[in-house]
Amino acid sequence: MKGEHKTFKMFVQENPTVKYFFTGGKGGVGKTVVAAGIAAYFAESGRKTLIASLNPVHSLSSLFEQDLSGGAIKEVSGIENLYAIEVDITERVRRYKEQLTERLKWFLKWADISVRADEFIEIASTNPAFEESAMFDETIDIMLREGRNFDKIVFDCAAVANAVRLLGLNKIYGMWLKRMIKSRQEALSLRVKLSFRKEKVMEEIKKDPMMADLIEMNEKITKASGIFGDPGQTAFFFVTLPLSLPISVVERFIRMVQGFNIAVGGVVVNGVLERELAEKGSEYLRNKYEEQKRYMQIIRERMWPMVRAVIPLYETEIVGTEMVRRIARDLASWTPGEL
Repeated sequence: MKGEHKTFKMFVQENPTVKYFFTGGKGGVGKTVVAAGIAAYFAESGRKTLIASLNPVHSLSSLFEQDLSGGAIKEVSGIENLYAIEVDITERVRRYKEQLTERLKWFLKWADISVRADEFIEIASTNPAFEESAMFDETIDIMLREGRNFDKIVFDCAAVANAVRLLGLNKIYGMWLKRMIKSRQEALSLRVKLSFRKEKVMEEIKKDPMMADLIEMNEKITKASGIFGDPGQTAFFFVTLPLSLPISVVERFIRMVQGFNIAVGGVVVNGVLERELAEKGSEYLRNKYEEQKRYMQIIRERMWPMVRAVIPLYETEIVGTEMVRRIARDLASWTPGEL
């Protein structure tokens, strides 16, 4: 593939207004490490930065070797201007259940249906999409609420399939809400027409909690969709290893993300064995390097102009603020060359 090759540093310098960065990829490719590196890069450049983990199995605490759990924003010790939150949706799911219970009871009573709402709540809340919606709402809240408090916000997503579904909800939610609002308006209008006490019914309709919920959600989704679909505000970075399956996953999901009108910032290739290390190492390392060359050639042929950085395979485990700083430096200093 031909075209001007823009590195990570070039990308962020040419897109200074991008505030929201998302990292995604197949499980185990190093999404959290890359997200932390991006966040540390901005923090050390003087920007007040927040890294938010959207992964149900959080690893920010382990990565930074400090307690960042609890669902609250905490300052990261050792890197100035950097803050972190491991998003906890437990409280939101609880509020969802309470709200859904109230609305269903209200609706069933209004419809004169004598059925226990608890059974409906249990069915709804055990659906995987219930928690996915809760995480989506938390993500939007962080963007809308904390966007005023931070210069940059980096989201560490779960495995890429979940990340794409999560971010894609902004489009699906929007379409669903518009239809639900229209249906609700039609239902309320019909109720007025069929009522003998129109004034009383109109007063009840003005207080309709379901319509209020739908309108509030629609306003929030409209704002979020504007952010997600604006390449001047949002960028999604895919992380891959120089291996067949992660490369295929990235290729497939780049198309999906673009289909949801979310700007793709680029690709970061993680865990690349350097030639000097391989030549000095064992036969196993030399063989792995030869194997890696084939996969790097595939990356060159299929997505090279989108590759923003190549992160080397380090000699030690990536834990602690010093290693995160090292990731940030390698992200910023990488230039295309022989691999």
